[in-house]
Amino acid sequence: MKKNLGVIQAVYPMPVLMVAAYDENGKVNVMNAAWGMICNSDRIALFIDEDHKTTQNLLKTKAFTVSIADRDHMDVADFFGIASGNKMEDKFGRTGYTAVKSEFVNAPVIDEFPVVMECELADVVENDSFYCIVGKILNTAAEEAVLSENGKVDPTKLQALIFDQFQHGYYITGEQVGKAWNAGAGWMKK
Repeated sequence: MKKNLGVIQAVYPMPVLMVAAYDENGKVNVMNAAWGMICNSDRIALFIDEDHKTTQNLLKTKAFTVSIADRDHMDVADFFGIASGNKMEDKFGRTGYTAVKSEFVNAPVIDEFPVVMECELADVVENDSFYCIVGKILNTAAEEAVLSENGKVDPTKLQALIFDQFQHGYYITGEQVGKAWNAGAGWMKK
């Protein structure tokens, strides 16, 4: 029997995304965003507040990057979610992490995170329910260490962080238990 829990955000897993943009002086700012998703073959939607420093920066530069946080960098990924760029002068600098300018957009690529999507601002969708930044993905880059033999990102090597909204924990991606567009194929014959 199910127990009523009230209104909670019962979607699991949630990604742990590092959104990065330059400010007007070229300084890197990064935030941790769990409310993001791919919304088209070349688009990513980030449901983030307008008042975040990173949001304000990307609105000015019209560009940003989105990296996937991994197990090895969990502490800094969490710090980027705890610390506010509006209150802390140089939260990126505090970590000692490094960034290089994207070849595709005017935004920083954080060296330490293994997978990054380089995006230009495509749209801002705002209504009474949400504020959404939509980016057009111009390039995705990945460290060779997280690639499989076929040249694609291997989730078991990536060890991407996933966020648990129930207990507020971080977990990592694990074993493959089936193949998409195949595991349910037997039901097509019934």
